[in-house]
Amino acid sequence: MSGKKKLKVKIFDREYSLLVDDEDIARELAAYVNKMMDDTKNELKDQPTHTIAVIAALNIAYDFFLEKNRSKEFFIQANDKMKRIKILLNNSQLLD
Repeated sequence: MSGKKKLKVKIFDREYSLLVDDEDIARELAAYVNKMMDDTKNELKDQPTHTIAVIAALNIAYDFFLEKNRSKEFFIQANDKMKRIKILLNNSQLLD
């Protein structure tokens, strides 16, 4: 057996059964999606559920891309700093 657990979560007034590795993370993700759906519904009153779901998905994707780009930028900066440190270390060894 893979160790996956069954978990029921409620998102936008509907219950879903999931197979998950980590129940805490799955609950947190479900709560996040549910909040995004509720927030979108509050902003777009009188819109059909599928429109709310698509706009919420786009908002989630936007958040993901922001974090992904922040991560990428951090990685680039960290690599640049490591290269500079290596150069400084190599230069200091030449002086010894």
